[in-house]
Amino acid sequence: MASHEPAHTAADEPAPADARAGTPAGERPRLRPRLCPRLASAPTPYLRLLTATQFAFNIGFYAVLPYLATHLGGGLGMAGWLVGLVLGLRTFSQQGLFVVGGALTDRYGPRPVVLAGCTLRIAGFGWLAFAGSTATVIAAVLLIGFAAALFSPAVESEAAREAVRHERDTGAPRAHVLALFSAAGQAGAFIGPLLGSLLLLLGGGFRAACLAGAAVFVGVLAGHARLMPRAAPVSEPADARAPDAVTRTAPRARSPWRAVFTNRAFLLLCLAYSSYLVAYNQLYLSLPVEVERATGSGAALGWLFALSSLLVVVAQVPLTRLSARRIAPRTALATGLGTVAAGFAAVPLAPAGPGGLLPGAALVVLLTLGQMLLVPAARGLVPDLVEDRQLGLATGALSSVSGIAVLAGSAATGALLDAPAPVRWAALAAVPLAGAALAFTLPAGRGGKDRGTRAVAG
Repeated sequence: MASHEPAHTAADEPAPADARAGTPAGERPRLRPRLCPRLASAPTPYLRLLTATQFAFNIGFYAVLPYLATHLGGGLGMAGWLVGLVLGLRTFSQQGLFVVGGALTDRYGPRPVVLAGCTLRIAGFGWLAFAGSTATVIAAVLLIGFAAALFSPAVESEAAREAVRHERDTGAPRAHVLALFSAAGQAGAFIGPLLGSLLLLLGGGFRAACLAGAAVFVGVLAGHARLMPRAAPVSEPADARAPDAVTRTAPRARSPWRAVFTNRAFLLLCLAYSSYLVAYNQLYLSLPVEVERATGSGAALGWLFALSSLLVVVAQVPLTRLSARRIAPRTALATGLGTVAAGFAAVPLAPAGPGGLLPGAALVVLLTLGQMLLVPAARGLVPDLVEDRQLGLATGALSSVSGIAVLAGSAATGALLDAPAPVRWAALAAVPLAGAALAFTLPAGRGGKDRGTRAVAG
């Protein structure tokens, strides 16, 4: 299979003794981690680039997004239903089209897809900064969303692919790398709104926030144009280009789309992960209602979101380091979903506490802890369930399927807002619990005590 060569590969360093002797497939070389665990687990330059990319993406994005609804309603005078429509179109053009960005990554390689996505994001933010009519605002928002549908699956699939390679070369669990990736993204999501707020306080207004977001992506574009390696599309196997390849048509015998969407184990992972995203969406649906009920206003909501972001920034890496060494990815996924379910169950059980925020804080803390366990595990399972040349498509499909589930789940859970509290929170807890049950039907995956396990894509 053709794949790109990262900025740093195992060929740059002497191979471990057991790797030279021929490590059995599905097992990781173990000598180097024992001799020098810190060096072995250090991310490669390419992994550091991908992690920094996720950080910068979220700074630029969240410098604008939190203030978009206020700008549309207050600045442009749009009706509430139209504001909701615009925000929904942005989500659809991003989350719903992730599968397209993933397929393009497999077809053309990550570099052109990331560069195209960054270019479109710059144009979208620049357009939104000066858009004054409903049509131009919608067009700019759709462009912004589609840009993310291009670059995010490319970067996420590359991070997963490189995490697997790093695990194979060093023995460091892939979840470590993916945890750093998640923590970097959350740190960007924490800093981005602060940047936007600062610009608004300085009198720059929404236009300044948009232009600042565009400037961040200009930097990302320049960095990737210089540093991102040129890669052959992973959908084109290396032996297919060899003159004596007699089986060159074998990899094309089955459509990648069919291979991914008929893969039972992968679809079960999508369903389990969807249950998490449906639950996570309650931070924007049920949590504001709970805070309003408990305190009489939504003023404390921002502090709870800040608490969630800080928990991820501070605890993501050590928590993942602990879980990756001790439990299989499947177990981490199921445990994380169970922790999320416990967060919903805690709301009607927790005492009101100071200011009435204790139930909401319990939900945020437990949901965030569950997220920190399950997200790196779910991302780490994808390369075990699909072939390497389908990784971009599968990464995009994971987000797109989950986005559709959130769209359907939001309507159902929204109907619960008027139900009695015990009924509402019990029903919400049942969603991630069902996901945890599905998680236990998945292959264990590589990591923890099941290092030699390799799932067979079906």
